[in-house]
Amino acid sequence: MHLVEALRSSILALASNKTRTFLTALGLVIGNASVILVVTISLTSREMILEQIRGIGSNMVYAYYEAGSMTATSVEADFVKTADVEAVRRQLGSRIVAATGVMTNYDRLVIEGKEEDVAVIGSDDHYATVRNLVLLSGRFFDSSDIALRQKVALLTERLARRLYGNQRGAIGQVMKVHGLQFTIVGTFKERTESFGQTELAGETVLIPITVIRYFTPVERIDPMYVQARTAEDVVPVTGLIKTILESRHRAGAKYRVDNLAGMLETASTITLILTLVLILVAAIALVISGIGIMNIMLVTVTERTREIGVRMAVGASRGAVMQQFLLEAVLISLGGGLAGIAAGIAVPLSVRLFVDGIAIPISGVAVAVAFLVSFGVGIVFGILPASRASRLNPTEALRYE
Repeated sequence: MHLVEALRSSILALASNKTRTFLTALGLVIGNASVILVVTISLTSREMILEQIRGIGSNMVYAYYEAGSMTATSVEADFVKTADVEAVRRQLGSRIVAATGVMTNYDRLVIEGKEEDVAVIGSDDHYATVRNLVLLSGRFFDSSDIALRQKVALLTERLARRLYGNQRGAIGQVMKVHGLQFTIVGTFKERTESFGQTELAGETVLIPITVIRYFTPVERIDPMYVQARTAEDVVPVTGLIKTILESRHRAGAKYRVDNLAGMLETASTITLILTLVLILVAAIALVISGIGIMNIMLVTVTERTREIGVRMAVGASRGAVMQQFLLEAVLISLGGGLAGIAAGIAVPLSVRLFVDGIAIPISGVAVAVAFLVSFGVGIVFGILPASRASRLNPTEALRYE
């Protein structure tokens, strides 16, 4: 009952000066809300980075010719070929989902009354899978299109809109590429916009790789894409692809074989640094609010010196006095902390309510840590004022004006 009585007295004491109690707890509100939001931002940004990388191509490995002999004949022989793609498929087997190659050249098309250079890329029926493309209308290539060298084409979303007004309007249209007539069978876009940093530009025509060989005097796959079956196998598959390419070409040829693991690692490092900086700022806010609690409690002890003397005179022990003032500090800290946690959770929840398709994760660990930190701040910064109150001399406290 002594603890219950002390708790009741502490609540009444804090309620007697609501404004000061609120302002004292405000620092904890801001600090704890900051902690929750910092962790939420960190988790959300990490998920966004992962989603962007998955959008480019899940578990993707890419390879291309990097350097070799200065003689033109040797260099042409060093280029990655369609046969190399087939060798990768054959040797890696079930360890990969698919492998594909890309050949690129350009043609001039009349778009909106003006001639423009447009990228023409050739690939096969595995390209859409490996590059994680989104079909907007029509269909992608199938194996018969590649084997029979069908003159069919797909257009990027932007090119279809500029040529025919919309995606569906492009289906079935006939267009000329390098003087040959191609039937448009589909339109597509990248799941994650690469802004022209890949072979896919805003205006791109995709045709079968077996047909683009008509327009390219030298066969050069640049790049070759391979999708590993599991994320854990990406690095081993990367090494095996490089070994396969080097074994099929002369010793002087160099090939760049890489994956998105490095990009993910860099992005994760940046996210971690940003999170640590924000957590440091939130920690500073918590420390400042703790100092504020200690300062206010010291002032409270001074203001209530006579009350403390009366309590001691009627039999209250020093431990009971210390307990009451420590409880007041903890109540301020916990009250502000809980309000801060509520605010920190309310922000991402409100985003979920008002913006469709966005799921912002809330960390239960962050909520628990924020609660424990609030409790700890109240104890740590409440000990000094509580200790000072308990050490007051009852006789001098009764004479205090």
